[in-house]
Amino acid sequence: MTNLLLLLACLGLGALLRWRQAVPAGTAAVLNQLLVLVFMPALTFLHLADAHLDRHFLLPVLAPWLIFGVSALLFGTLGPRLGLSRGTVGALIVTAGISSTSFVGFPIFELLYGPAGLELGIMMSQAGSFLIGVTLGVAVASWYGSAEPSWRAMLGSVLRFPPFLAFLLALAANAAGYRHPELVRGVLEKLSAPFSVVALLSVGLQMNLAVPRPQRRALALGLAYKLLLAPLLIFGLYHALAPRAGTVVDLCVLGAAIGPMNTAAVVAERYGLNPPLAAQMVGLGIPLSLPWLALLAWALGAGGPP
Repeated sequence: MTNLLLLLACLGLGALLRWRQAVPAGTAAVLNQLLVLVFMPALTFLHLADAHLDRHFLLPVLAPWLIFGVSALLFGTLGPRLGLSRGTVGALIVTAGISSTSFVGFPIFELLYGPAGLELGIMMSQAGSFLIGVTLGVAVASWYGSAEPSWRAMLGSVLRFPPFLAFLLALAANAAGYRHPELVRGVLEKLSAPFSVVALLSVGLQMNLAVPRPQRRALALGLAYKLLLAPLLIFGLYHALAPRAGTVVDLCVLGAAIGPMNTAAVVAERYGLNPPLAAQMVGLGIPLSLPWLALLAWALGAGGPP
């Protein structure tokens, strides 16, 4: 549970520093640049370059893609009808559509399902949530963050995004049978180690618990999808299509109910997608998801190897 306590501490510290005005106003933007240029590429190559995929991981990997797809469809259709700005719609798609399956999910999966659950969680994160963040997440952010969106501009933005370049390099290395030498792995681990702390501090610096009235509806919509509708979607669909998958389905439902990924807020901020809303989605969504996850785990009878 150390990671969960660290998560809350970092969010709280960032919010405290912002409230006390203890750091310059542009600190969050500087931290986000470090995340995008250094920590995210290192983390991407570290985990994906020698990752192993087989059919055992299909359900956990597929779940984040389904959640993001429905998020894009829901908010992309509903947002304009409700009069939400393009930036707000993009922020909702990106944050409500991607779970924090690594920093929040890993300790929960390991606690409930042991090492086998953690292994499934890693694949759910790296081939699902994190991969979506640096591909579709960037594409959506580029599209909604542009005053005059175009497919060419969106594609160019994705191809220039450093974590996506690291992803392409990792895929090429993986296809060639690459395995990290100990020295390379050690350097990548050191480079990527600050990622979670820095990202959460950045989100905390942008978080404002006093939600402005104009954003309350958007925040409620985003959190309702992320915490309620997304796990309900995975529960219904997976129990219908894979009734014998058992606890693997339960793990996927818990993964769907985790609060938004901090990387999603970083991407939203980089492309100007209503950064205060994106920060609040993470800053409020993660703490709210913790008791909800405990209740879901109890209801599902979670525990034991998947």
